[in-house]
Amino acid sequence: MPSGCDDEELPWSRVGETYLDTKYAYVCHAEMNAIMNKNSASVKNCTIYVALFPCNECAKLIVQSGIKEVVYYSAKNGESMEAKASRKMFELAGIKYRYVKCSLASFLFSASWRR
Repeated sequence: MPSGCDDEELPWSRVGETYLDTKYAYVCHAEMNAIMNKNSASVKNCTIYVALFPCNECAKLIVQSGIKEVVYYSAKNGESMEAKASRKMFELAGIKYRYVKCSLASFLFSASWRR
């Protein structure tokens, strides 16, 4: 959830009567958290390691921040319109993206030692 918002006041459910009654209207994706919480260090020309292929909203942040490569573990939503928009933006911006086939534990370990 966004920093500064009381998590107890926002919904955490995947389903609700309306979109506003679900977590999806409020949750911050991992890519957004990583870019926004980088503590003023530049991420220009860096690589971002993410579990899921970025949605179009996260892709916008990745492009704007100057990241040059996206490494992802899963493309479970790879054929969604959002993922197609992400790929288009990455290609137009010259951002490489690649899938890594390995165990999740190996992926997390590999990404953590590169810090």
